[in-house]
Amino acid sequence: MIRRADEGALTILSLDRPDKANSLTRAMMLDLIGHLRDAGATQKAVILTGTGKVFSAGADLDEARAGLATDPVWEELSGTVAALPCLTIAALNGTLAGGAFGMALACDIRLAVPTAKFFYPVMKLGFLPQPSDPARMAALIGPGRTRMILMGGARVEASEALAWGLVDRLETPETLLDAARALAADACAAPDGHAGRIKALIPRVWSH
Repeated sequence: MIRRADEGALTILSLDRPDKANSLTRAMMLDLIGHLRDAGATQKAVILTGTGKVFSAGADLDEARAGLATDPVWEELSGTVAALPCLTIAALNGTLAGGAFGMALACDIRLAVPTAKFFYPVMKLGFLPQPSDPARMAALIGPGRTRMILMGGARVEASEALAWGLVDRLETPETLLDAARALAADACAAPDGHAGRIKALIPRVWSH
């Protein structure tokens, strides 16, 4: 349920469970972590995307009820993304919800389609957000808007997410992946380690 495509120095990892809105099982996340670590050791850019019209609805409901919602694998996944020395781009092909926020927030750049919606219903469901997510979200959009999403249950449309800085650019479904490839092109053509050196110079107000 994780598809990997290597295009030279670029790796594209796709969530491929469209019949279940790309909801994440523990096995999927462990598979994703493995691919990310492998790509981070050799590749110069990684794109995370999904199949279908939803990026990810968050945790698989059956596994969430069985304990996945509080599993440390979520934090391991977002921490793995954050620690990658290459350029990371989330190409959000649709709605981003719940725990799936973690990997997108940990990416260097976020693109989204205009129909995407953003919500993280931890208040309603009685769970805590993954430990690093509130700080990463607040670094992008500020504490007030972070409270709107995590405490007020706000469902944010793509245009508002762009205005807030939750995503960096909107692209049509047809242009999304090519736009992500274009942003990765310079990093892929650069000398080994160059993307990581530039990345290390850009301040982050959260740590991984």
